[in-house]
Parts: sequence; structure tokens; C-alpha cells
Amino acid sequence: MSDRLRPISDTGLASEAATLLEELRAAPPLTHCITNTVVTGFTANVLLALGAAPAMVDIVGESEMFASVASGVLINLGTPTPEQRAASREAVAGAAAAGTPWVLDPVAIGVLPVRTALAQELAAQRPTAIRGNASEILALAGAGTGGRGVDATDATDAAVDAAFALAQRDGSVVAVSGPVDLITDGDRIIRIANGDEMLTRVTGGGCALGAVMAAFLGTARATGTDAVTAVAAASLVYTIAAERAASVSTGPGSFAVTLLDALAVVGPADLASAARIEEGTR
Repeated sequence: MSDRLRPISDTGLASEAATLLEELRAAPPLTHCITNTVVTGFTANVLLALGAAPAMVDIVGESEMFASVASGVLINLGTPTPEQRAASREAVAGAAAAGTPWVLDPVAIGVLPVRTALAQELAAQRPTAIRGNASEILALAGAGTGGRGVDATDATDAAVDAAFALAQRDGSVVAVSGPVDLITDGDRIIRIANGDEMLTRVTGGGCALGAVMAAFLGTARATGTDAVTAVAAASLVYTIAAERAASVSTGPGSFAVTLLDALAVVGPADLASAARIEEGTR
């Protein structure tokens, strides 16, 4: 854990996130998602509400072509059917050839052998970012056996060393999602304490964040912003919108709807007033 963390008053991350959000809405990034069948519609709606342009292209023979013209790509291993596994490999190849930033979300890896092997294979292709819960990040780093299905059984702090190791091994920004999100590129470390427990009560709450990160990375590439700032900005925007949604919803059903509404209207003033961030270097 870093011993050189600075509070939000000493950082410009909230301001940088606001700028990226405005740039994203001005030029919607085409965000190519190969994601699990449980969350496809919700993920697309989250991207649309935010201001991005989703494309759920998971067909072999098309995914490589599409990844080469997309702004950002998400590979989510929630339901890795044979077709999706092949399409994911194609998309990663297309993204690498075109320089398209891409996010790996190693859902439920650890005990389950097919997705675990695939996650390790894709991680070796140097994703721009890796997003998962603490148990998934530990498993990907070879330091744990995974959680209980898609649910983490490890605290975020337990995955700090694994996140740093993955970032340094694969050259990726690693985002560990939890009550406090941790983002690192192997040197810089950012902790974001925004969000709401209601995100865990809606199918796709975490998976959609991976797509938001891919969208922000697409905007960052177009504007010359570094990847760790883009990933942290995505987390900040998404979790502050979740707080806004939770404050006016009455349960998981209304929260899912109000989250879309909150993503559509969250703006610079919200980020400046609500951000709870610590930042530093290891």
C-alpha cells in the first residue's frame, strides 16, 4: 500500500475526469463490447446514457474487423461460449494491430478452468486495462483461487500487491473494484471511495464499468490523455452517478433505471463536489 497518498484537494483528477467526460460527449467513442449475455442490454444502455456509442459485436469473422475501427474495446469473460472465445481472440488481435485500447474483465476466474485459461492467455496480450474484483485480480496474478462465482471473497486491500504485479508484468492499468476502487499502473496509485452498495444488487453493475472504462480510454487516445487517468476518470464518473441514483431510488429495480438517468446528467460540478480520492505513488 502506498504511504504517499494525497487527498483530493492536492490532485486534479476530478477536473481531468470532467474534461474527459465533456470530450466523450462531444465526440462519442465507438465502444466495441464482447460481453456476457446476462448484461448485454444493460451495458449498451449505460454507454448510451453516458454519451458513448455501443456496439455489441461478438461474431467470429467480424470482431477483428470491428475492433480495428472502434475507439475502445471491452472483453468480458462472463459467459465465454466457444463463439465468444474465438471472437475475443480476434478482437484482441484487431485492437493490437490498430492500436485500439482494450479492457479485459476476467469475470469469475480462478476455479473455473476454461475462463481462467483464456484470461491468462488474453492478459499476456497486454490489455490497456484490466478490471475485476479483488478475488479475480488475485487469481489472474496467480495469488488466489478466485471468489464465489462473480462475487469477491477478498477485500480490495488484499489485492494491492497483485494489482501492482499485474500492472508491471503486463504493462496494463489495473482497476480493482470494491467499496473503495483501486487503480494503478504499477507506479501511480489512485483510490476512489465513491459508489454505493446498490451496484452489487443489479446484474451488470460491475460489468458495465468495464465498458465505461473502454469508452473513456477511446476518448483518452483521441485527446492524448494517459490510460491511468482515463480509467480512474471512468470509475469516478460511474461511481458518483451511482451515488446520485441510490439517493433517489427505493430498491434495485428503480436504481437500475435511475443509474441510467444519473449517467446522462452527471457533470463537472458533481465530480468537483462529490469526489473522494486519494492519489500517490508506491
